[in-house]
Amino acid sequence: MTPDLLFSIGNMGVLAGWLPLAFLPFWRGTQIIAAVLIPLLLAVAYVTLLFVPLGEPSTAPLDFTSLQGVKAMFANDQVMLVGWFHYLAFDLFVGAWEVRDSRTHGIPHLLVIPCLILTFMFGPAGFLLYMIIRTIRLRSVALSN
Repeated sequence: MTPDLLFSIGNMGVLAGWLPLAFLPFWRGTQIIAAVLIPLLLAVAYVTLLFVPLGEPSTAPLDFTSLQGVKAMFANDQVMLVGWFHYLAFDLFVGAWEVRDSRTHGIPHLLVIPCLILTFMFGPAGFLLYMIIRTIRLRSVALSN
């Protein structure tokens, strides 16, 4: 499989988690799919891609200490795909947490939907919006029940 094909599969597959979070938040299977199954599949793909080359292996050294070092690593399609799967898995996991947490605290799902959209598209921005809404609704920043 090529990195382009895996990229497309990952992008389409993750929708199977985001759509139930938005439209079926109270269905029992939503959390299993969005918080466990799809992130787990992405994690398996992630780890596999770390060790099984799809084409030319990256010649860039692992350098997370500078922006230029990270840029050089991500110039390789497979390394970029690994990074993308990282984003897909963690953003979906955060979106699933937002839905679970909102249910626990009685935050209306209509307020959560914009957070899910932002989390899907811009990860931390959606989490920030959710935390702002959560703090206003609960009048507290505490993360415990």
